[in-house]
Amino acid sequence: MRSIVRRDTAPERKVRWFLHAQGLRFRLHVAELPGRPDIVLPRFRAVVLVHGCFWHQHPGCSHATRPRENRDYWLPKLRRNVNRDKTSLARIRAAGWQAYIVWECQITEARLARLAARVRARQHG
Repeated sequence: MRSIVRRDTAPERKVRWFLHAQGLRFRLHVAELPGRPDIVLPRFRAVVLVHGCFWHQHPGCSHATRPRENRDYWLPKLRRNVNRDKTSLARIRAAGWQAYIVWECQITEARLARLAARVRARQHG
């Protein structure tokens, strides 16, 4: 478990690289927002949450497998992750921020381009 990376994961870096290349500027892991979102775009009052399919149990995804070993540990842990995500998402939206979730298995240039367009359409200030 020590080798598990919490931030600056490869999927997160890909999303950040793409958004930056699109001219979108952001902050990382802002502690003042619920759940410390991965990417915060203050100008648009938007956050991007980059979720790993396994850790956040992406519904219907082949990467969101359930461990066969040590299920008494893993199943409650994964359930807590999903519940924490729901709570954080609700709190972010209640604070007036738009939240976008990017799943690890769905990171493609086309999807990231749509994300950038949606963020820009939100033009806040």
